[in-house]
Amino acid sequence: MESLVCVAVWAVNSAMVMAFVMWAYRWSHPKANGRLPPGSLGLPLLGETLQFFTPNPTCDVSPFVKERLDRYGNIFKTSIVGRSVVVSADPDLNYYVFQQEGKLFESWYPDTFTEIFGRDNVGSLHGFMYKYLKTLVLRLYGQENLRAVLLAETDSACRASLASWASRPSVELKDAISTMIFDLTAKKLISYEPSKSSENLRKNFVAFIRGLISFPVDIPGTAYHECMQGRKNAMKVLKKMMQERMADTERQSEDFFDVLIEELRREKPVMTEAVALDLMFVLLFASFETTALALTLGVKLLAENPRVLQALTEEQEAIVSNRKDRDAGLTWAEYKSMTFTSQVTLEIVRLANIVPGIFRKALQDIEFKGYTIPAGWGVMVCPPAVHLNPEIYEDPLAFNPWRWQNKVEITGGTKHFMAFGGGLRFCVGTDLSKVLMATFIHCLVTKYSWRTIKGGNIVRTPGLSFPDGFHVQLFPKS
Repeated sequence: MESLVCVAVWAVNSAMVMAFVMWAYRWSHPKANGRLPPGSLGLPLLGETLQFFTPNPTCDVSPFVKERLDRYGNIFKTSIVGRSVVVSADPDLNYYVFQQEGKLFESWYPDTFTEIFGRDNVGSLHGFMYKYLKTLVLRLYGQENLRAVLLAETDSACRASLASWASRPSVELKDAISTMIFDLTAKKLISYEPSKSSENLRKNFVAFIRGLISFPVDIPGTAYHECMQGRKNAMKVLKKMMQERMADTERQSEDFFDVLIEELRREKPVMTEAVALDLMFVLLFASFETTALALTLGVKLLAENPRVLQALTEEQEAIVSNRKDRDAGLTWAEYKSMTFTSQVTLEIVRLANIVPGIFRKALQDIEFKGYTIPAGWGVMVCPPAVHLNPEIYEDPLAFNPWRWQNKVEITGGTKHFMAFGGGLRFCVGTDLSKVLMATFIHCLVTKYSWRTIKGGNIVRTPGLSFPDGFHVQLFPKS
């Protein structure tokens, strides 16, 4: 009897092992109607997620991508947070993916990103709804409003902030710029003023950002858990604000949130309250964090490259010297005249690579350069691998704004430059970001010099961060 039990147990265990082996084999050898790109899907379920999130202390392409490019070429397969993904460093495929959105591809992010940004976030919406929301946002961030309103407000905010920082022995630049831009954009979006609010809204977004690109384990003490709590707390503030405004039928329109409230009050509203709330959340996040990171890296690069700083200062000083009043605010004509400054900002965002990957999903089996991208698979367009490709950019890690000299102005994503995305989803905040960067640079180099106190080290996990901060001391120019 005992031997029969042992045999039965052995048989069950053997069957379980065999089933697991077969499952693991099917995981690593998925079926496809064609030739899959080379690469590995890693361990079942976990995939190559741990390798993807491994920190990288340089501006170069992450080791995760670089090693696979060397081994497999510009198109390879992997698995991240449980999803099969084709990673593309191929400029032709990247451009094709952007141009075929809504036809062969659609915007997609891993489930963990959807949880973070909300299931009704603008990145998960398609077709008419996406175009409708984009049109609404362009009322605020389009060139007309930038020229008429936002440029002057940005100039005023930069002047006031820099003057305040110059009174301190040192300032942590990333945090300071983030605060400045958040206060500026939150006022336009939701009339938020930190001095008059009992809620420290930015604190919630800082918690959110710390775990935004982290290993997705929602356990207390992890960065991901902190991220989710930050989102939860920020959404509480926004929901309360929405309820108060929806109840106040006499309120006059003062900000972008009021624009959304007006849309929700229509007899047959196009959007839901959930869509409106997720849109506000994404706009509050996107408005300040990416630009603050780029500007912090920009100031670091300028400090390390005195020749660039000198040329930049000469252009900005010439603008000031041509004014009747040297202390007058920046004009739109002056902003549009900043040729070299525009080259500097392009070079900063090329090297910053704030967005390590742009995700899409194949809507059907797609053949490209002899490979098949199966329907339902994700595609990760990898901007850093293009921006730092020595076959495209000579000495790609060098900070060289002159490489953009006499180039056609970039007004959308191209095969070789996609810092602001591409195709239908080219970032609606691109012009605002450029204005913020140019205005800050103008105020900084015409009125101040600076020296590094400490920090400035960068880490990519795979997003950009400054783990030790970047502390500088400002000195007013006489």
